[in-house]
This record gives sequence, structure tokens and C-alpha cells, in this order.
Amino acid sequence: MSENLKFVWKVFSYALRGGCALHVVQSHFYEFTETRGESMLPTLAANGDFVHSLKKYRLGRGIQNGDCIVALKPTDPDQRVCKRITGMPGDVILIDPSMDDKHDPSASFNKYIKVPKGHVWVTGDNLAHSLDSRTYNSLPLALIKGKIVAANDFNEPFWGGSKGNFWGFRFIENNYVDED
Repeated sequence: MSENLKFVWKVFSYALRGGCALHVVQSHFYEFTETRGESMLPTLAANGDFVHSLKKYRLGRGIQNGDCIVALKPTDPDQRVCKRITGMPGDVILIDPSMDDKHDPSASFNKYIKVPKGHVWVTGDNLAHSLDSRTYNSLPLALIKGKIVAANDFNEPFWGGSKGNFWGFRFIENNYVDED
């Protein structure tokens, strides 16, 4: 085999191994992906935000009320959604406090659901622009792909900017407050 062919084979071999390693990391440990849409404003920007998602929370392992997650959209499994968990299995949830029933204004505050076992209730932080559990019902834990722990806003300058750090990096906190 010629030296040029050996070199090409070696480069191809290392590229293939690197691609496989990247696939394993992204599938089982960590994912860095772009988000789009207004449903999670102000937590996530409508465009230009990239989230850091840990896969150890896949399938709903270790999640809590208030955590932000990445999940497959129940009505279109080819799409992913970023939402906040607002109800755990067994919780009784007011389906939509923002709903307005023109015939009976009190009716919108009387529709509850008990989150079934193996499911969570998710909503966007921007309720007026979010398709979430209020639309597609409880989310099966099996559709959860990871927990969002941080985000970068690539609309910000490389260093500094309004957030004062590297490309708008910020941790995504669980801001759920238990009043019990």
C-alpha cells in the first residue's frame, strides 16, 4: 500500500472514530442544541439561544417541578420542545388559568387534571405563545431527552455584552418555589 493511501486511510479511520465518539456523547451524556420560538421567553431567547442539556435526566430520571427540559413533541416526534415542568405524577393541575370561557367566566377556573403516573405536566414560561400540556395533555416521561442546565445567547458578543460573560452564557435555574 502506498504512503498516500495509508495516510488517507488513517485520516478516515480517525474521523470515523471521532464521529462515533461524538454520537455516543450526544446520545447518552450531553447535548448542545439550538432553540427557536417564543414559548420560553424570558428564560430562553426566541432565536440565537443554544442550550446545554444533560442526558442523565433522560426518561424523566431525577427531574423536579420547575426544571426546564428538552423533550420530543408528542404530536410530532420529529420535533423537540423546551418546556418547564409544572406538574409531577399525581399532582392535580389547573389546566389553563389563562383560558377565558365567555359563557361562564368561572368555568375556566374549574377544569383540573390529575397528572397520570409516568407523565409530567409541562408549560412554556410565556403562556400566551406556548403549545404545551394545555394543548397536547400530559407528557410521557419516555419523551424527555434531557434537562437544560445552561444556555448561550449567540446574539451577544464573544465576551462581555449585556450578560457580562462568554457569549451570553448563563445557568438555567429551577425557579420553582414550594410554598408548603
